[in-house]
Amino acid sequence: MKQQSPVRLTMVGGGSWATALIKILSENNVSIKWWLRKESDAEHIKKFGHNPSYLSDVQINTRKVKVCTRIKDAFRDSDYIVLAVPAAFVSDALSGIKPEHFAGKYVISAIKGMIPSANQLVTDWVREQYNVPASRIAVIAGPCHAEEVALEKQSYLTIASQDVACADDVAAMLNCRFVQATGVDDIYGIEYSAVMKNIIALACGITHGLGYGDNFQAVLVSNAMQEIKRFVDAIYPKHRDLSGSAYLGDLLVTAYSPFSRNRTFGTLIGRGYTIQSAQMEMNMIAEGYYAVKSIHEINRQFQVRMPIAEAVYNILYERASPTLEMEGVKRLLT
Repeated sequence: MKQQSPVRLTMVGGGSWATALIKILSENNVSIKWWLRKESDAEHIKKFGHNPSYLSDVQINTRKVKVCTRIKDAFRDSDYIVLAVPAAFVSDALSGIKPEHFAGKYVISAIKGMIPSANQLVTDWVREQYNVPASRIAVIAGPCHAEEVALEKQSYLTIASQDVACADDVAAMLNCRFVQATGVDDIYGIEYSAVMKNIIALACGITHGLGYGDNFQAVLVSNAMQEIKRFVDAIYPKHRDLSGSAYLGDLLVTAYSPFSRNRTFGTLIGRGYTIQSAQMEMNMIAEGYYAVKSIHEINRQFQVRMPIAEAVYNILYERASPTLEMEGVKRLLT
């Protein structure tokens, strides 16, 4: 029987999540072009077969993965484009790319953040900036930390698209011996929930840094789930079960896991770090920092009651006292 030609895919981004996705995709019949900004990292991967900056224990199959630093070369002849850079930097990463470079391709967002300058979901921004049809756009959601993928621990992904066939095709590319992926159609619910859970993880980290215990954090997260539901239902009303793994599961792993960069960032803030010093300490992007400002501005129109998200916004952008803000939240929880 003739072997099926491999799916041709481009990965944009050189961080831990991009590296983890490269590992997953390499398990299947996928030919990958991997764009990285840093030439030194690209050369290192070509020579030694691992990313020196992120998840360096992951062995890269260089027979399937071709590394490049020219974004237009990376786009050429690919069927799928995966975006896996922080939302704040996706526009810069795609500098020089025009709508014609996306023509006929599918776009998969692996970004759990919003475009700060536009207060837009990444999928909406891609659709408007590059004229990509909604039926050719998908989102990868968790619960799934890159560090556990690197260790080949059993993980689960949810792939969302307005076109379920598109979601199912992407899920098939990501299904492997240690990852189970499922396609669904609630792209907006899943994408906004992914944005919101990073904000809640910041709140969990802040309270952890302030010395609150597990009892309080359990109540904080359960109230936060209600907050997420109110917000998502107000923006995109649809029958959805937020107890599913792509919603509640993703929230739980981000709120509690030591691998969560948003929780880690929040913990530093709760312990008295400035925003700048916390960012320097982590050397990674906490998407929730940018997202909470976008959600705050979007909610001016919808006026959804979101005391936890508002407390995080006040702490990060209004320089409010973490202690006083969480005292206020504490009185509102039930």
